Parts: sequence; C-alpha cells; structure tokens
Amino acid sequence: MAQLGLQFNAHDVDPAAPFEVLPPGDYVVQIVQSDSKPTSAGTGSYLALEMEILDGEHTGKRLFDRLNLWNPNQKTVEIANRTLSAICHATGVMVVEDSEQLHFHPMLAKVVVKPPHTDTQTGKQYDASNEVKGYKPVGAGGAAPAQRGPANPPPQQGGYQQQPPQQQYAPPVGQQGGYQQAPQQAYQQQPPAQQGYQAQPPAAGAPARAPWKRG
Repeated sequence: MAQLGLQFNAHDVDPAAPFEVLPPGDYVVQIVQSDSKPTSAGTGSYLALEMEILDGEHTGKRLFDRLNLWNPNQKTVEIANRTLSAICHATGVMVVEDSEQLHFHPMLAKVVVKPPHTDTQTGKQYDASNEVKGYKPVGAGGAAPAQRGPANPPPQQGGYQQQPPQQQYAPPVGQQGGYQQAPQQAYQQQPPAQQGYQAQPPAAGAPARAPWKRG
C-alpha cells in the first residue's frame, strides 16, 4: 500500500492512450525536444530527438529518433552525421552548435513500420514499432502548418523564423525530392501527414555540411 499524499481524481486527467503503430508514409514534423544520452553499453552517447506531427489525422502524436554521434564505431558515427546533415538540409539550419537550433522547423520525416522481432543476442521480444528512415524539406504546394513552439522562440543562428501559417515554405535549392539520410535506426512513434508544404532555403553561401559540437 502507498499513500499518494493527495486525492487523485481521474476525471481531471486524460488517460494515457495505448501505443499504436502509425501507417508508413511521409509526415510533416518538427523537433520539440532533444537531449544527449549515454548508450546502454556505456561506450558512447547519442542525440535523442522527439518530434511532433504537425498535420493530418495524427496531428500532435510523437516520433522518436536517435543519432549515435559519439560512438567508438566510426561507421556508426558516419551514419549519424549523415542523418544530422539530412535534418539540417530539411530544416534550412545549416550550421549547428546546439541541437535546440533545430527545434520548431517543419520538415518531412519518412516513416516505416518495423515488424515484431526477437533480439538474437538477448532473446528479448519487441512489438511492431515505427522507425524514421529519412528526412527532406517539406514538399511543394499548400500552406505551412501552424507551429507549436514557444510563443517567442529565440533567434536561431543559421536558421529562419517561422512564417505565419498562410505563407509557404520553399525547399532549399537542390533539396526537393530524395531523402538525404543513410539508414539509421530510429525509435518509434507517431505520425501521418499530408505533403504539400515548403521549407525556406538556407542563407546564400552557407556551408554544405553541418559541423557538430557536443554541448
């Protein structure tokens, strides 16, 4: 038995919704949270990203990704850097020193469904989940979705201020179309969205690759 120290009234709190796997497709998302976390092996750390879906019937649901930017395996680090570059190109924020600079910039996330599987080493069973396989600028046509960020977000170095919902985004030059990312393991969750939004181009003369400094 445990005393709660208060009287909890379930009428005042929305119940947690059961996890549901979202259908595969492209979703308009924005990063709303990011943090550096240690790997389970303790040999490195990764950048954990939490993204919110901005459009469609799954608006408000979340997707997750992790970028192994600090890892003894150089191939793993290379994949993570390419994923980060894809996010930078998709958002138009080309030079990044703090992951918060990537928050609240709409982009498209390519989401697939990862089927249930069993870890061959540990024997642990995993349910079906969503996985983000790539990022690209919001496509042509349509008005940009309203942002859900802070009322007065601070200026973002190398980025752009969010435009009102009625304005359109134009994808960075040469970026409309294919995804920028190599395969990268991601962590589940939630989105569909309708394509048809445009991301603003990066500033002229911006470097093609985003250096990363661990905060």
